Amino acid sequence: MKTARKKATVYLDRKLHRVLRLKAAQTDCSISRLVDDAVREALAEDTKDLAAIEARRNEPDLDFEDVIKEMKRRGRL
Repeated sequence: MKTARKKATVYLDRKLHRVLRLKAAQTDCSISRLVDDAVREALAEDTKDLAAIEARRNEPDLDFEDVIKEMKRRGRL
């Protein structure tokens, strides 16, 4: 089953568009597909980041100066 697609106008830097056209030709893939894949990947990264933040929500806040002192004490700095 095909998913519904929505048309959007996106303005790209000339050099980026040229590279994208070349990549599309080399991979036998449309520019739309390449852009769609890139956007999906970027959004997936955001989702992973948000999940990591949520998982660490209850961790205590650390004072920056205390962290630096502890790293120096352990010989990390």
